[in-house]
Amino acid sequence: MADDKLAKSGRPDGEKDQAARRTLPTPAWAAICAAALVVGVLAGYFLLRGTGGAISLSGRTSLSAGELDSTIATYILDGQSHAVTAREVLSETYGSSIPANDDGTYEVPAASDVVSYAQNQILLAEAESRGLTATDEEVSSFTSSIYGSDDYATIGEQWGLDEDSTRQILSEQTSIKKLQDDVVTVTLPTYPTAPTEPAEGEEDVATADYASYVIDLLGDEWDSEANTWARTDGTYYATLSGYEISNDSATYAAAQAAYSVAQSAYSDAYNRLSAEWTDFANGILSNATIQLGSLAE
Repeated sequence: MADDKLAKSGRPDGEKDQAARRTLPTPAWAAICAAALVVGVLAGYFLLRGTGGAISLSGRTSLSAGELDSTIATYILDGQSHAVTAREVLSETYGSSIPANDDGTYEVPAASDVVSYAQNQILLAEAESRGLTATDEEVSSFTSSIYGSDDYATIGEQWGLDEDSTRQILSEQTSIKKLQDDVVTVTLPTYPTAPTEPAEGEEDVATADYASYVIDLLGDEWDSEANTWARTDGTYYATLSGYEISNDSATYAAAQAAYSVAQSAYSDAYNRLSAEWTDFANGILSNATIQLGSLAE
């Protein structure tokens, strides 16, 4: 996924019951992932009143058009109760064009989707409380850094969403990325690009291009003025010290070895960043309680 410019929807045409999930490429979106987020969930029969009136969800698998704006769940954070409507959850998947069943009804959102929506809103509220709401310029920059473009309409086509819904989702993601940057201390390095393969028969030929590639990865571990290692206690020395490297000469094998070390360094940083972010997010989400009706699973 590291080379993807646009995340594609996995929904075949005509399959209304399959969500057009937004899948973000790694490593660009690795910084925003949080595994196993913790939040208290209460489930069971209850009657909630929302803007669309009171509805009972016990045993329900579908909603009428008039019930889309009814409350199907609530989450409580810092003593404040927040309603979640079916339309809000379904819009996260389908945007403004929520597909109807053949009889004109709409599917009740899956419980997992409701929980994910509430978790996202809780983290967005935390970002807002810290003054980290994304500006239009930040959303554009964030989107371009991941997808190579801020063409929301084109990205939305890949997700199966309209342009406005796509822009809103990317705005929320940018705000959460700003929150993460504010609280996480681990810096994620640039994901390495593999060295260009040599021409057939030139696998062992040392070149200036491979030297430049290797030295760029070595960073402050290489002393270009002295044309040798700056230190021997860095990330790369143990693996690359056995290769012939100079300012203008290195082999493809040395470049491959440097690439492998860089990948490992990225993976290690990503794991530490993810753990730190997950701990923070869990701390925020553990203060919330989500109450669900008998929703679809």
